[in-house]
Amino acid sequence: MNGGGTSRHIGRIIIRAIVTLLMVAILNFILFRVIPGDPAKLLLGGARTSVTAEQIEAQRQNWGLDRPLFPDQLVDYLSATVRGDLGYSFKFRGRHVADLILEHLPATIILVGIAQLTAIVIGVMLGIYAGWRRGGTLDNLATGTSLLLYSTPSFWVAMILVVIFSTSLGWLPGYGAYSPGGTISFVDSLLDHLRHLALPVTAVALGLIGQYVVVARAAMSDVVTEDYMVTARAKGLTNGQMLMRHAFRNAMLPVVTLIALNLGYVVAGAITVEAVFAWPGIGGLTVEALNARDYPILQGIFLLLGASIVVANLVADLAYGLLDPRVRQ
Repeated sequence: MNGGGTSRHIGRIIIRAIVTLLMVAILNFILFRVIPGDPAKLLLGGARTSVTAEQIEAQRQNWGLDRPLFPDQLVDYLSATVRGDLGYSFKFRGRHVADLILEHLPATIILVGIAQLTAIVIGVMLGIYAGWRRGGTLDNLATGTSLLLYSTPSFWVAMILVVIFSTSLGWLPGYGAYSPGGTISFVDSLLDHLRHLALPVTAVALGLIGQYVVVARAAMSDVVTEDYMVTARAKGLTNGQMLMRHAFRNAMLPVVTLIALNLGYVVAGAITVEAVFAWPGIGGLTVEALNARDYPILQGIFLLLGASIVVANLVADLAYGLLDPRVRQ
């Protein structure tokens, strides 16, 4: 394909990503307005103090909730989002939403990022090998275990890990990111943080490993039956040469899609796992915002989630073009 064709291919992908982001932003606005409950009543009336109806209405006016949803609130929301202004939190008064998200984001990236990298390395390698050696002992063991992990909710795995390794054996902490009271030196603080990371990372990684093994094995199983693999064997190539030159690259196409989708998951965070371990990340912030009907925070978090998935798919589409030139046509 010439340079013009490649440019058109990339241009189509970018335009599609921009349109998708716009649709995500509009859906993001509508989604949280249909949740039952008025945030002003929840935050002011929930305190069980002598808050009058006039005070609640004044607060609604202050937040702009008394204005029509369409087009007033929607237009304000879209124009502010384009400017990068996510607004102020209802619950954490005076705090900017972007600051709150940035405050909680590192904990989530560390947790889910380490789990993703671990799962990609272990899951893809194990799935590729299982597909290459179909019917063997390792294939049967890996496939059965992966299906079990894939079908098990992460929060249930997290609770089992807490019961076994924290409550019963007492080997690892099952709550928070650091021990109460803190530690003095940097090394002690780092070791303490890693001990708190062990169980949450394991809970997230186990489910992801199951996904990668299942997808990578299925892709490799299809590749080994292709005609070009028979031709490669007839030409006298060794198993290692066939695997690395022909099979691995073609089997990676569906795996790249799964990796891209899961990379978006890094930003969203494993909400349920964070809730089990009281991890101070995006998941905990989401639960607090849901309970308070804090629209600005919820919109900011889910916009970040949607944008991360769109960007991850954009990268996957571009990677497709590199792995398989037919995609660019």
